[in-house]
Amino acid sequence: MRRALLTLGGTAAGLAALVSFKTHSLAAADPAPASPPSASAMPPPTADGAGSSSASTAASKKASAGQMAGAGRPASSRTVTGMVANTPYGPMQVQLTLSGTKLTKVTVLQRTNDGALSAQIDGAAIPALTRETLAAQSAHIDAVSGATYTSSGYVQSLQSALDRASA
Repeated sequence: MRRALLTLGGTAAGLAALVSFKTHSLAAADPAPASPPSASAMPPPTADGAGSSSASTAASKKASAGQMAGAGRPASSRTVTGMVANTPYGPMQVQLTLSGTKLTKVTVLQRTNDGALSAQIDGAAIPALTRETLAAQSAHIDAVSGATYTSSGYVQSLQSALDRASA
């Protein structure tokens, strides 16, 4: 009987400690939160939510052609914009800069926008995804742990940009 009371009391105390446990937010530890991308850098979404990817692709090709002539870039350098990939936490869209067939730069035009947590996750995941993309020179990259939807949207948009680049 005495053991049963001690076991029951210990279980109750452990359960009370577990229920009252509070986690610490990483946002409190980060004094400078990442600012969201400016609206002027993002193409406006269309009524179907797909964004104006074909218009932005044509505009980016025209802009990159003008930059190549004015900036002295080699003629084989070009910029290709991927489709907008819709995720449960918002859109993802990437733009690639290629020199010949080599990926030289990946720019994220749109990122998930579901509040501070999305900004925090994107702030850690997007640089890792970009580094991996440039190392792999393809869309065959690993997802970032804890950023599954961001990784998925990034890879979808990246693959569509690569498909457009090879077409």
